[in-house]
Amino acid sequence: MQLRVLGCHGGETPKHRTSSFLVGDELAIDAGAITSMLSLDEQERIRSVLVSHPHMDHVRDLATLADNRCQQGGSTLDIVGVPASIDALRKHFFNDIIWPDFTRIDAKDGPTVRFIEVQPNEVTDVDGYEVTPIMVNHTVDTSAFIIRQNATSIVYGGDTGPTDELWTRINALDDLQALMIEVSFPNDEADVAHSSRHLTPETLASELGKLEQSEELPIWLYHIKPTFEARVLRDLAQVRGRNLQVLQLEDEFLL
Repeated sequence: MQLRVLGCHGGETPKHRTSSFLVGDELAIDAGAITSMLSLDEQERIRSVLVSHPHMDHVRDLATLADNRCQQGGSTLDIVGVPASIDALRKHFFNDIIWPDFTRIDAKDGPTVRFIEVQPNEVTDVDGYEVTPIMVNHTVDTSAFIIRQNATSIVYGGDTGPTDELWTRINALDDLQALMIEVSFPNDEADVAHSSRHLTPETLASELGKLEQSEELPIWLYHIKPTFEARVLRDLAQVRGRNLQVLQLEDEFLL
C-alpha cells in the first residue's frame, strides 16, 4: 500500500495545505488539497474520495475536482462517507447554489459525481480496499477510517478530540502498519482545543496511553494549525515512548 501526503495541516498558507492524502493512484482520503497538488492526469486517475466529515478544510477541493472531471469527460467520481457527511454535502455543497449538483451533470459514462453512503463499523469495498468507518469525537459527525488491502491496514483518525471506540478498534487490528492521528493546538491552547474537539500534544499523549499496539508502530501526525506550528512542535518534543512523525507535504510511504 502506498500513501502520498497532499495536505497535512489545519490551515493554509503558501507552505501549508489542508488535509488530503492519496492511497495508490485511485483512492483519496479527504479533499483539502487534491487539485492544488495534483496534475489533471493524476486527478483523473482518482476513482473515490473518502470524506471524514464535511468541514471545509476536508472537502473544499471536491468542488474543483468535480469541475475538472466534468470538463475532462472522465469517469464518475465516487464521494464516500457516513450518511451525515453525505447529507451535508448534498444540502450545503453540491446544491446548485454554493456549487453545481454534479450528480446531475454527466461526464463520460454516467454522472460526474456519485455519493456512496457507508455505515459506521461496517466493512465496505471501495476500489479494492476494505474501508471501515469508525465514529470519533468532533463538533460534527466525523469518522475515522480503517483501510485494508492485502493484509495491510492503516488508520486515518479524522478530526477528533479524546475518544474511545477508535482505540478499541485499533487495538484489535493484527495487521496495522501505520496510524494517522491529528494534533492541532499547543498545550496552552487547551480550551480552544477542547471546544473545537481537537487534540493538543498533551491530550494526544493521553490518548496514546489507550494504544496497545507496539511502541514501534509509526504514528503520523497531521492537522497542526500553521499559526501554532512552532509551539505544537515544541510540545510534541516532550511526548515520549512512541514512534511519532510529523507529516510534511509530498511525504510518500510504501507499506
